[in-house]
Formats: sequence, structure tokens, C-alpha cells
Amino acid sequence: MIETIINAVVSFVSSLGYIGIFVMTFLEGTFVPIPSEITLIPAGYLIVKGEFNFWITLFFSIIGTIGGALLNYFIAYYFGRKIIIKYGKYFLLDDKKLKRIESFFEKHGPFSAFIGRIIPGVKHFISFPAGLARMNIKLFCLYSALGGGIWVTIILLLGVFIGDNADKIKHHIHILTIGIIVISIAFTILYSYFYHHKSKKYKKTPNRH
Repeated sequence: MIETIINAVVSFVSSLGYIGIFVMTFLEGTFVPIPSEITLIPAGYLIVKGEFNFWITLFFSIIGTIGGALLNYFIAYYFGRKIIIKYGKYFLLDDKKLKRIESFFEKHGPFSAFIGRIIPGVKHFISFPAGLARMNIKLFCLYSALGGGIWVTIILLLGVFIGDNADKIKHHIHILTIGIIVISIAFTILYSYFYHHKSKKYKKTPNRH
């Protein structure tokens, strides 16, 4: 089954070239649950074959990821509040919780956008709270590009390493996912430590006015 899907994606991406990479990573960057590895591992194989250039592939992958994230962001930015006001009560969301989301992203938006683009299962949806909180668009793009860039680079390199050996994919993806989650937890702990340390230091600083 996996081999069939990989072969189909290889054929699709190979026929459309870098535009195919952009389209697939754009869709993966939205709320559509398409795993990055379905596109980027075959892309890595095409790099090994010499059909794609690694850096150009990486560029279109990051641009596609940002494009998909921006679609989610703008959906939440323009329609999220209206939807929550109208239907939020059915999902235990109200104006008070919305304000908490906005407050959280005001303080931790950049880090959330960064780490959220790395964590499997979260990266498809992290743009929604950013849009709801109306996070600064430039910061959102920057940190989404950083987090997304790390993720697509790792998956592309994995594709280069695996090549056309579909039997290795499940095993390596499992290990990679665990590794990414562990690293993300470590990043979060470090961020929390330095953030709280900075907050305490700020509070202790005497007001000179």
C-alpha cells in the first residue's frame, strides 16, 4: 500500500516538477491531513536520481508550507471570530476563551508558530489560533518558515537517505516522529525556563520613574 502511494506521488511530482512540490506542500501546510513524508520522501528520491535540485526543492517546499499556513491564518483571521461567536458554544468556546487565546499568542506567538510547524499532528492547525489572535503577519511568516524549514529539510534528507526503498519508510518515520517530539519537548522546556526567568528578572527590576 505504502509503495503504491509513493510510486503515485513520485509520478505526480516528477510530471509537474517543482510546481508539484509546491502544490503538495501547500496542501500539507493547510488543514488537509496530508503527511509531509508522502511528498518529500519521494522528492528526496528524485533528488538522488538527479531529476531535482536539493536547494530548489527545499525552497519550493518552504514556500508551499508558508502558503498553506497563510491560508489557515487568513481563514481564522477573517472568519474565525464570527464562527466562534455563532457556533463556539457547541465546542465549549466562548469570548472569554478567545481572549485567552489572543493573550497567549500575544506573549508566545512566535515560539508557538515555530514549534507548531514541527510537531506532527499540530502543524496542520497551529495557524488557526495565530489567525484568531491576529498575530503579526511578518512574525508569523518568519517563524512558520523557520519551523517548517527545519521539518521539510529533515524529511527531504530522509528521502535522500531512503531512496526508493519503501520498506524502510515506516520504520524510519516512526523513529523520526519520536525524535521530533522529544526535541520539541526539550525546546518547549528551555523556552519556558528562559521566559519565566526573564519575567522574574523584569519584575525584580526597580521602577526608576
